[in-house]
Amino acid sequence: MLKWALIFFVISIVAGIFGFTGISAAAGGIARILFFIALAIFIIFLVLALMAGSVVF
Repeated sequence: MLKWALIFFVISIVAGIFGFTGISAAAGGIARILFFIALAIFIIFLVLALMAGSVVF
């Protein structure tokens, strides 16, 4: 998911350089949403791993 966020971020940068502000804003918004979804999933898995580790040890 972070890979897709990075791809949309690069698309946003390139579109902004060439002056396509609408495409740049849309791609930046998609990249931001994907980044925060990936961050939330990471935090959930981190908490689950810590809880599972405390049960085992």
